[in-house]
Amino acid sequence: MPTLIRPFAGLRPVAGRAADVAAPPYDVLNSAEARERANGKPYSFLHISKPEIDLPADIHPYDAAVYAKAAENLAKLRSEGVLVQDDQACYYVYQLQMGAHVQTGLVAAASVADYDTNRIRKHEFTRPDKEDDRVRQIDALNAQTGPVLLAYRADAAVDGILSSVAAAKPDVDVVADDGIAHRIWAIRDAAIIAEITQRFDAMPALYIADGHHRSASASRIAAARRAANAKHTGDEAYNYFLAVMFPHTQMRIMDYNRVVKDLHGHSKDAFLAAIKQAFTVEASAGQAKPTQRGEFGLYLDGQWYRLRINADLVPSDPVARLDVSLLQTHVLQPLLDIQDPRRESRIDFVGGIRGLGELEKRVDSGEMQVAFALYATPMQDLMAVADAGEVMPPKSTWFEPKLADGLVSHLLD
Repeated sequence: MPTLIRPFAGLRPVAGRAADVAAPPYDVLNSAEARERANGKPYSFLHISKPEIDLPADIHPYDAAVYAKAAENLAKLRSEGVLVQDDQACYYVYQLQMGAHVQTGLVAAASVADYDTNRIRKHEFTRPDKEDDRVRQIDALNAQTGPVLLAYRADAAVDGILSSVAAAKPDVDVVADDGIAHRIWAIRDAAIIAEITQRFDAMPALYIADGHHRSASASRIAAARRAANAKHTGDEAYNYFLAVMFPHTQMRIMDYNRVVKDLHGHSKDAFLAAIKQAFTVEASAGQAKPTQRGEFGLYLDGQWYRLRINADLVPSDPVARLDVSLLQTHVLQPLLDIQDPRRESRIDFVGGIRGLGELEKRVDSGEMQVAFALYATPMQDLMAVADAGEVMPPKSTWFEPKLADGLVSHLLD
């Protein structure tokens, strides 16, 4: 009987090659950045995840030649012995360290069937063009190389197993260009594998943190291959997708801030007066980084202000009560005429990893007129939205540290 997760024989860098292979996720670099990052690094996984870097600069990233080049580059790394498949099905412990922050999780193959029935829960809409891209890439490689980031509700027994494995010397210990450490241990012991499988299978749900397009494309590929396979059993590799899952208590969501080009005709004083209809407003001597839910930083005309939403305006609905929703409902939409943040060109989004100084820079330069600093969305709020079958507003979460591509891939044959 299919289980929520299962072990698999991963395709991994051979000893001593992990640092040469490891690369940022495919969707955090544009083509030009990837081309520069991979320069002089023939084994960088960017040659597989962003293969347009090995083609003329003007090629469209969705051109058929791009996917063919990805397959060619993966085959080359395998034929040269840089990437080798494990000889048995394993689980893998994956530890990330960013400064003092450490999170320890599990690499596994997660069930497409459980994704389809929403046991593996979503919180974002996907774009068809991005889904199509992932489908074509996975089909060309016959492998899933970009892991989906999942969360599970922290479980003392599971967390203890992973921590125990991580007490030994890692198989892989790489510090990436950005200073983030990536460590991996293979779990080969059959008894430990069986216990992990059983304990995860007892969980009611897993939660997609990042990778909605990757999981949606895995579902589409599984459906297509199931329909084309007269001998389908449900045990085939295409019925599972590559995932890395961490306990929700260890995952780190950073703030996802907003900058807007203009005040939609308001003067500074009129804008601040209008905000006071829904918030208390206090000038701040320095950067006003929010310290709790319902608190916002506002940067305007060289001055920071600390805003606090009036408590009676916070509803019980899991989506409407999110800080990103409160800002949209009470400021961006009514005062600045930002009706749809997905399509409005006057707004931009700044990941918290850049700090509030980046907001000051964007405003002080004249590029933007006003900036809003938000409190990071708590992981519990994300799970509440997913449990309710709802969708988060756009740009609600920024997860750090990020996984690397290339350290473990899932072959579909």
